[in-house]
Amino acid sequence: MPVGTPVAGVFLEIHGGGFYMGSAAGSDVRNRRLAEALGVAVVSVDYRLAPEHPWPSAPDDCETAALWLVEHAESRFGTAKLAIGGFSAGATLAVSTLVRLRDRGVTAFNGGVLQFGTYDLAAKTPAGRRIADEYFLDAYAGTAPDRTHPDLSPLFAELAGLPPIMIVIGSEDILLEDNLAMARRLSDAGVEVDLRVFPDSPHGFTGHATPMARAALEHIDAWLRVQLGPAG
Repeated sequence: MPVGTPVAGVFLEIHGGGFYMGSAAGSDVRNRRLAEALGVAVVSVDYRLAPEHPWPSAPDDCETAALWLVEHAESRFGTAKLAIGGFSAGATLAVSTLVRLRDRGVTAFNGGVLQFGTYDLAAKTPAGRRIADEYFLDAYAGTAPDRTHPDLSPLFAELAGLPPIMIVIGSEDILLEDNLAMARRLSDAGVEVDLRVFPDSPHGFTGHATPMARAALEHIDAWLRVQLGPAG
C-alpha cells in the first residue's frame, strides 16, 4: 500500500521465474517502489509453480486473484481502477489472465504492462524455436497435448477486446522477436499497444540498477498513470 496518499488504483503483479521459480515476496522491492511512485496498492500472486503444478495451475491461480480483485478492490482499497502486469513468465500469465477475463465478459482491468514475456511456448515460430530447449517449457507445459493452446501460448490466442497493453523489451533479449510478434498480433486485433524497445538491454534488464532500467521504469510509471487516472 502507498504511505500517506490515497490509493489511485490497484496493480495486480505476477512474478517471473520461468513458471518454476520465484515468489510474490521476491517482488517486494519492485512493488514497494511502484506503490510509492504511483500511489497504488500492489497485489502480487503466489501462483503454484511447475513442475509440481504444471499448466493450468498458474493461470488458474492468477485468474482467481484477478476475479477476487474485481469483486473486492473497491471495498478493500477504496478504488475499482485496476491494472495488471508481469515480469518474464509473469507477463505471459498476465496476458493469459486478461484473455480469460475477457472470455468471462469481465472488462474491469484498464491496462496491462508486459515486461519481456514469452508468448510462443510451442516452438511454432522462429522466435519460439530459439528457446525450444529451455527447461521451463517442459516443466510448465507438463503433459499438455498441444502447446499452441492459447492459454499456454498467448501468441495464438484471440486477442480482440483486451485493454491497452504496454510491452517492454530489450534489444538484446532472446525474446525480442517473440515480443515484436505479440505486439503485431495485438495491434492486428485492434488492441491499443505501446511497444518500447530499449537498446543494449538483455532479458530481465528492468530488475537491475542501470540507467536503462530506470528509464524503462519511468516509461512504465507514466503509462500506468494514464491508464489508472487520478485517485478517487
